[in-house]
Amino acid sequence: MSLLFAPLTIRNIEFKNRIAMSPMCMHSADENGNVTDFHLVHYGARALGGAGLIFPETCAVLPNGQLGPGDLGIWSDSHLPGLSRLVDVIHDMGAKAGIQIGHAGRKQGFLQMNSVAPSAIAYSAKEAVPQALTLDGIYEIIQSFRDAAIRARKAGFDVIEIHTAHGYLLNEFLSPLANVREDQYGGSHEKRYRIVREIIDVVRKEWQGPLFVRISSSDYFEGGNTPEDFLHYGRWMKEQGVDLIDCSSGGVVPATASNVFPGYQVPAAELLRNSLGIKTGAVGLIQTGREAEEILQNGRADMVLIGREMLRDPFWARSAADDLQVAIPVPPQYTRYGTVWQRSQPKLPDAPMDVTVRRSK
Repeated sequence: MSLLFAPLTIRNIEFKNRIAMSPMCMHSADENGNVTDFHLVHYGARALGGAGLIFPETCAVLPNGQLGPGDLGIWSDSHLPGLSRLVDVIHDMGAKAGIQIGHAGRKQGFLQMNSVAPSAIAYSAKEAVPQALTLDGIYEIIQSFRDAAIRARKAGFDVIEIHTAHGYLLNEFLSPLANVREDQYGGSHEKRYRIVREIIDVVRKEWQGPLFVRISSSDYFEGGNTPEDFLHYGRWMKEQGVDLIDCSSGGVVPATASNVFPGYQVPAAELLRNSLGIKTGAVGLIQTGREAEEILQNGRADMVLIGREMLRDPFWARSAADDLQVAIPVPPQYTRYGTVWQRSQPKLPDAPMDVTVRRSK
């Protein structure tokens, strides 16, 4: 029996399968961060393509928090009509709608305004030095996440994911490479985690549905975070009511993994899942249905998040079903003449396929 296409229930939401579309910046919002027709078509197509959960790009919680030009915003009630319409389209196409909320921190260099960070340390020698956040500034950030959660609820989203990865603001607070504060928000695991703790608390008060957190499990640089550091952070997230940790990596400094291959980030998801008993999401160069199925069958994660492959193939979920010889429902619009999309309904084998990989201990 395929786990990739088995339902998964988290809190009050049932996902029809374990396939999610990763948030990826499309830079197609209008000048005020509003949804455009591109978003409706782009994300609607991936929902029609069979994914169980669709994450649009990160929605910025403040105007100076966009990850790039033309990214979506959720800092104003004026964003609600467009976001609500996007949710309706995703739902109409058969998927659940997730929203990732975040702030770019020091990696926001495209706007004509000063960037902020936990400490006045530039991302690289080519980047401007950000302003170190004051305590009042930190309080504003925390409240902006709370307000974003309220708007996400009003817009009708099914899942909220807090962006704590890829070198953006909350990742900067967690990493000793970017956070050298000497107050209550820096200096130890617990203090560096404090702003994340306070944001999760205010979001959880406003949001009763599934709550995910995306992390960068490794900074790939000496003195930075490793997956073992997230045994501390992940334990606290679980205690605060986080339902799933979405395990990516990198971004806080200009450094990358020395060896990149399909599933190279999966061990971090596996470590947290099996050490802490929390659900995890696996992401990163997962290309085929068999690769995704192996991850789930071997208990390495509970959900797979597909990025670039879903840009290349909006119907990646159907391609994965073909790969696994699993029959999944076909959109009724594509069955009118009985010949279209037949390959999405392959003949099932006499016995379930065994895609479990026996790995050494």
